[in-house]
Amino acid sequence: MLTSVQEKLLQQLTTKRGRREAEKFVIEGEKFVRDAGGLVEFTFTPADTSRFAEYVSTETPQGIAAVARMPKATMKRIAEAETVIVLDGVQDPGNVGTILRAALGFGASVILVESAEVTNPKVVRASASAILRTPWMTIAREDAAAAIASLHRPIYRLELREGAIAPSETRKEPCVIIAGSEGNGITLPIAGTSIAIAHHAALESLNVGVATSIILYERSKYFTV
Repeated sequence: MLTSVQEKLLQQLTTKRGRREAEKFVIEGEKFVRDAGGLVEFTFTPADTSRFAEYVSTETPQGIAAVARMPKATMKRIAEAETVIVLDGVQDPGNVGTILRAALGFGASVILVESAEVTNPKVVRASASAILRTPWMTIAREDAAAAIASLHRPIYRLELREGAIAPSETRKEPCVIIAGSEGNGITLPIAGTSIAIAHHAALESLNVGVATSIILYERSKYFTV
């Protein structure tokens, strides 16, 4: 059975503020728990608490969950990736989770600026445990320009505009790719080369998660992942 201290922590982790203060979050499922390895604080099942369903986020709980410490990456770790994705105001949890998953698949890292909280249960689920293995960090908007400049890389802006180049035309070297929300686009005042993915005229725009995944796939051809 869970202790009263563990129950109190789990209740705290049901809120964004609680997760931020504790620097912990809840993960679900045997594979996810296994992938978390040494980040796991403790596991629990429905047999351990009558409030199991309150602490997990899936409609059909998988039978085991755990409290994990929030993974932390440094700028040095972020810079080890060939491609650094900067998410500028991407608030949709599904898109953020998808991009974290694609980043893991294609050897990229992620910087988040005013984007969905990474330990949001919807982001965690969409990432399919990539949250634990993809290097990521959250940076305040006022610090973003300096952080990106410190990488000393070509910058590409994912935006559909005249003169934008295709992913295959990007330089075959480490770079930064900035992606904004579908509603507001990129709002960071950082110059770069526009990059876009051609698609059928019947479609107004590609989902940012899909577009970023395509670009990461194209860039992975340049490097050994």
